[in-house]
Order: sequence, then structure tokens, then C-alpha cells
Amino acid sequence: MIRYTLTCENAHRFDSWFQNADAFQALADAGRLSCAICNSANISKSIMAPMVAARDAPAPGSLEKLRDHVEKTSTYVGSTFAKEARAMHDGEAPDRAIYGEATRGEVRALISDNIPVLPLPFVPRKRSN
Repeated sequence: MIRYTLTCENAHRFDSWFQNADAFQALADAGRLSCAICNSANISKSIMAPMVAARDAPAPGSLEKLRDHVEKTSTYVGSTFAKEARAMHDGEAPDRAIYGEATRGEVRALISDNIPVLPLPFVPRKRSN
């Protein structure tokens, strides 16, 4: 089964389930789809992100294990993360594992200069109240 968010010509958005992508296309081609709000037959799929199946979700406690690993094997540099990452990349500071915070602009600048960075899926404890 697949769920699509659909939009009609009147900009109404609604969700509908289909057996698969081909089933959706067959119904659309046959003109058998209609808006759940206004009955318009002019329907299109909206841009949407795929849902991740539960079996692919992290195991309970795995996020906490990741946080523990990062905090044990890396140095917290707080808001100086971008400066520290750039210094290591430029050879002005020794390579080491670091984590901290950076603004969107700082992250964009690092990425555009081919300095590898990744967001962490948690808030560092050192920053937490």
C-alpha cells in the first residue's frame, strides 16, 4: 500500500491510499479520481517525502547509544564548531573528532568549501539545561 497526498485544481489537499503506484496511475488515466472536498476530477500528486517503515527505525535506546559514543569520543566545541572545523581542514589545528553548534550560514559555508559536516540527531547534553 502507498499513501499519496493529492491536490485538485481548486488547491484542496487530501490523502488517499492505493495498492501501488501503478494502481494510482491506472485510476488517474481512467479519470476515476476525484477531490474528496469538491469532487473535481482534475487531480495530481503533491510533492511528498517517503515514509520510513517502522522496521527501519532506530532500535530503542540506539539514539542514546549514539549520543554516548559521540560524547565519549569527541570534543565539544560549542559555538566555535565552524571555526574549529575550518582550522582542522586548513591544517591550522590538529585533526580530532569534534561536535558543537553552527548557524545555517556557517554550515553552508563549510559545505561549499568541501569541509565535511553532519547534523547530529540529538541536542548535546552540554547544551541542555
